[in-house]
Amino acid sequence: MQRDLMSDLTKPTPLHMTSPAEATWSSINLAEAVPGVMTPLTASVWVPASELGLREPFVAMGALPPHRRGIPQDPAEHITGAFFGRMAVRVDFLCEMGDLIPGHSGEALARDFFGFVPPDFHSRPSNRRLPFIAARYPRTLLTIGRRIDRLRVDTATWWGWEIAGMHLKDLAHAKRTAAEARDRFFDALAAQAVISATVIQPVQDQLSKLAAAGGVDAAALLRGSSHEEGAVLEDLWAASRDSLDEAEFIRRHGYHGPGEGELATRVWREDPEAVHALVQRYRAKPDSESPHANAFDGLRQRAEAERRLFSSLSPAAAVRARLVLRLARRYIPLRGTGKVSYLQSLDVLRAAARHIGAMLVDAGRLADPEDAFYLTIDELTGDVVADARTDLATLLNARRLERRGYQAVAIPSAWTGQPTPQPTGTSDATDDSETGLLSGIGACAGVVEGRAVVVHDPAEADITDGDILITHTTDPSWVSLMFLSAGLVVDIGGLMSHAAVVARELGIPCVMNTKTGTTVLRTGDIIRVDGDAGTVQVLKSAHLSTATLERTSR
Repeated sequence: MQRDLMSDLTKPTPLHMTSPAEATWSSINLAEAVPGVMTPLTASVWVPASELGLREPFVAMGALPPHRRGIPQDPAEHITGAFFGRMAVRVDFLCEMGDLIPGHSGEALARDFFGFVPPDFHSRPSNRRLPFIAARYPRTLLTIGRRIDRLRVDTATWWGWEIAGMHLKDLAHAKRTAAEARDRFFDALAAQAVISATVIQPVQDQLSKLAAAGGVDAAALLRGSSHEEGAVLEDLWAASRDSLDEAEFIRRHGYHGPGEGELATRVWREDPEAVHALVQRYRAKPDSESPHANAFDGLRQRAEAERRLFSSLSPAAAVRARLVLRLARRYIPLRGTGKVSYLQSLDVLRAAARHIGAMLVDAGRLADPEDAFYLTIDELTGDVVADARTDLATLLNARRLERRGYQAVAIPSAWTGQPTPQPTGTSDATDDSETGLLSGIGACAGVVEGRAVVVHDPAEADITDGDILITHTTDPSWVSLMFLSAGLVVDIGGLMSHAAVVARELGIPCVMNTKTGTTVLRTGDIIRVDGDAGTVQVLKSAHLSTATLERTSR
């Protein structure tokens, strides 16, 4: 890359920040929510929302003093940011918080959420915040579940109303709606972060320990529970059997779509053909493979796992086990409930941005409605777009060039200080080129062999029975493909990543954090996925000789 271009790409902008030298960052979990290089509008919403959202759980549980709840004035104290257009979070901050929570450690938190521990971090658990935790944590535990439930109902009603009436709004009203959507997104993301950190993660930890002690699969103990992704699958299946109209499916789930965390993407309500293609794919499957049949099989597995678990426990231990199971079945499915609320809030902002963009085209201020996504949220909702003194064409052109430059480089999934960009296609491989073996994190137990299908866009995937889905990351729009797959291999993520959680709900073998699965593996390769060992073995290469595969993986 030319020196002057690299210099331009490393200047601080809304899409790129400067890191303190000692800070350790990871893009793993946030890359699931916001894959790829963000548009300026997306970054201007996600970065501050994540900054506030990641602080809120620790305030809610008492580990972080309330005066540290807001966004610090000093950028060096920020715990989220954008690097070369990608979202990242400070792992060392989360490690610090993990050490302050009784029964937890920063090391365990980092490993579960990010798949690694900062090299210079050593856990030093402390009880110095214990009095504050004792005062605040119980109240959070008692209220957060109901807060998530209320938010889900309220946001869904608001989303449906706003999407239906967006085309009737004038510019001023559309701007107010965009600002409200931003605020609702901030609130929903914070609530999601609170329930994930204060309830779901601790309960998941206790469930895992309970299952390990009883010699059963923790995921099996949760099979058959209702969850948001399951509702999407059931409605897709109903549409494929003509018991649900496709238009009604879109009315319920139209906020989903590929890369749905990015505001500039087109979701299902804007691309009905993508839904129609999914429905046709499900139509080809036999009734014996319906979500209901899968759920029934899951309940059978759950009953068997419970029988084995309780047969190994004393009466006193059984009482505690029942409490853990009750909490797990109540709270772990809420992971997806909170996510729906923030996705619907984003979708209203998406619709408002496109509507504002169209009106600004009519006013001669923009050349294309999609230019709206290259404005920040303050610009979109403020007066700058109407001010003839602002040279929007030059501003937007510079931002498009900047984003294009960031799309031409890749950064590591974790780093300390400032990340070093590399040309797209280079990566830190975790495969053994002599054996065709990739290593990652086993996220759902089981072993499966089948044809690898590498997918970058779920709308263009061609998955058939027995295929193994290979992807960089997932979001809720991928669940319909995951249900069709026999196994799952994901480049980035840990045990609490979206793909890992859904794989356990569906009961399919899953390996996370291979880092290079989508670049080393090819569609048509015959592979073995071992969800226990966390490995992916190439048994037969479809298009490449072993020597070529070795060169590709280097």
